[in-house]
Parts: sequence; C-alpha cells; structure tokens
Amino acid sequence: MRRLLVLGAGTAGTMAINTLRPRLPRDEWSITVVDSSETHYYQPGYLFIPFGIYRPDEVARPSRRFVPAGVDLVLGEIDRIVADENRVLLADGTDLPYDYLIIATGTSPRPAETPGMLGPEWGRSIHEFYTYSGAVALADRMRTWDGGRLVVQIVEMPIKCPVAPLEFTFLADAFLTEQGIRDRVDITFVTPLEGAFTKPVASRYLGHMLDDRKVALEADFLLERIDPETRTLVSYDEREIPFDLLVTVPVNMGADCIARSGLGDELNYVPVDRETLLSTAHDNIFAVGDAADIPASKAGSVAHFSMDVLADNFVRHVQGLAMTKRFDGHANCFIETGHGKGLLIDFNYETEPLPGRYPLPGVGPFSLLRETEMNHWGKVLFRWIYWNVLLPGKELPLPALMSMAGKQFEEAS
Repeated sequence: MRRLLVLGAGTAGTMAINTLRPRLPRDEWSITVVDSSETHYYQPGYLFIPFGIYRPDEVARPSRRFVPAGVDLVLGEIDRIVADENRVLLADGTDLPYDYLIIATGTSPRPAETPGMLGPEWGRSIHEFYTYSGAVALADRMRTWDGGRLVVQIVEMPIKCPVAPLEFTFLADAFLTEQGIRDRVDITFVTPLEGAFTKPVASRYLGHMLDDRKVALEADFLLERIDPETRTLVSYDEREIPFDLLVTVPVNMGADCIARSGLGDELNYVPVDRETLLSTAHDNIFAVGDAADIPASKAGSVAHFSMDVLADNFVRHVQGLAMTKRFDGHANCFIETGHGKGLLIDFNYETEPLPGRYPLPGVGPFSLLRETEMNHWGKVLFRWIYWNVLLPGKELPLPALMSMAGKQFEEAS
C-alpha cells in the first residue's frame, strides 16, 4: 500500500484530496490529510465581514464535511517534516510516514514582523482582516467609528489575495458613503508597489478608480515601523503617514513547520518547479496553493487552476512517467468595487490582465477590467461555487490554462 500524506485541509489541500482520491486505486493507495482545525473557513469572505455583508457564521463549515470517503483526517499541529526519512512529526509525537507528500500549509499574516504593529493600539486603532478573528474585530470597530484618517496599507509582497486590500478600500468608500460620514473621512491607500497593483495595465485602471473615489495613493512606501504613540507609519526613506484607523496587511509568511523542516525560503514558502509544482529538492514532494513559492497570486483561483494540472501530473509521476502538463500561473479575481459593482481580471505568469470578455469571447457574461453589476454577482455566486463545486473536486467548465480568446491588447502607460 502506497501512502499519500497531505499537509493542510485549507483550499488547496482539500481540493487535492478530492481530486486525487478518485484517481488513486483504494486497494493501492491510502490518503491522509492533516490539519490543526476542525473548521474550514471561506477566506475570501473575511473581506465582507467588516461591512456587515457576511455574518461570521457564513464563512465557516466543518472540515470533515469536505473530506471524501477513503481519506483519513488527522487533527493536530505539524511539528516538522523529516524529508530525508519520508515522515512527518506532529507536535503530540505522532509519526506519520509517507511515500508521497503534498504540502498545502498555506500562508498567514505575521504582525510581529513589523516593529510597533503589535502593542497597545493593536485591535484598537490598528486592525487587519486577513484572519477570521481580525475580520470580526474590525467589524465591531467599523460599526462605531465616526471618521478621521483611514489608512489601508500593505507591508510587503507577496500577500494572500493581492486584490483584497484594494477591495477593502473600495468597499470602505461605499460603506462610509452609505453611513453618511464619507465627507468626514480621508482615505489613503499605501503600498510598497509602484502603483495600485502588481501588473501595469491593471494598476492604471485601478489607480483611476482610486482617484474617482478621492482615495490618495501612496506608492513605493516601504514600512520600517509603526509609531503607536503618534499613530504614524514610518517608511525606510523617512516618510510619515498619520492615521486614526489603520487597516493593515501584515507581512505574510508560510507555515513555521516549513522553516523548522529546512524546506522553505526566507518567507517559509517551498521552492517548486513553477510549471509542475514538484519540489526542487525532493522528488516525492509537491507544494500547492499558497505554500508554494511560484510567482503567481496567492489566491484560490490559482489553487483551483493548478490542481487540474497537478492531478494529471501526480498520477503520471507516481507511475514513473514524465509529467506532461504545465501550469502557466493562471489566476482570475473578481474585485468587489462597492455599490453593487465589481471588476474582473484574468492573467498568468507572462500575460497582463487585459480588457475583454470572459470566459466566452464577445459573450462573457463577465467583463474584464470594467466595473459591472454582472461582475459583482459573479463574486457573490463564487461563495456557492466554492462550497459546492471547488472544494468537493467537481469539474468547473473553465480552462485551467489562460486563454487569450476575447481579450484586447493594451499597452501600460
């Protein structure tokens, strides 16, 4: 009996076990997934909790509901991976041997990495929405905040869901307008990037959207520290940005068990071949989703599209055959822009987000790089698709690799 061990039952890990279980004969393969939590969270929903759009209970489900028959779920904290001995040690001393390992341990915010972020203002004037508890706490703050200087800030890249800070900014503008206090709030979007987003064409579009909402953009801001006494962001080049309410995206890092195992880079992400997701150091280890160091968005769409490639490659690889599928970094993201509208971007390793229609050329129904009500409803519908199609490993009729059909070329300016 060959043993497949999957570390992490988040988005990528759950997709992996549901996609691979039907393809690996049960009389030949055992599959075990390890996670520290009994609850699976719909993390894109965290964005909506601070504005009362989602209730906290709407983004949580029992993890076991998504573990298919024929897969064992082990609840426990991962201590380390002993890759040279093909085994994983849990914090309680449990020893889990494997023949093949899929690492899906994700990424998480680390506020302690930034001087001054944790302290007396944490949870008061300094908040984050990248965790369940953080989003719930911020919801309480938004309900009672009566205005001032709102700063939405990214410490450094990469981060999980790179568009989420922009979405928060757009939704905050809409929320404060609906509350009747937008004229009492100055909003500043602070980023270490040269513009509003990582890709030049999309950055131009999104930058104009910030201008339209009277949101100031502070680019190339490399945060050195936060002064909690004066409520000020201080950059390495000594620029200062004061705030009354800071919504920050702290440094994102991979799991600490990856560092303890000696398998990660400086941010605890596992180096892999970006097209096959096979570890560059171990021929029987794959890393998927946010745990991998691939130069793609750390987003659920990447986990989904890459899983289509991984499943075929994994089956061939364990049979001693060459892996023939190549992941191209395909990602698409609905960007909620407030007031019942949204924007969609579609891109990969090599290709910028471009205008056009998706997924059918000329038909859509979604418009690329344009605010529409249909894009908003696509974002809303995605939550149902996530719980009922993506996590259970059901087929979604979208190509895993990016298609240029329906797209219009533009030059960044």
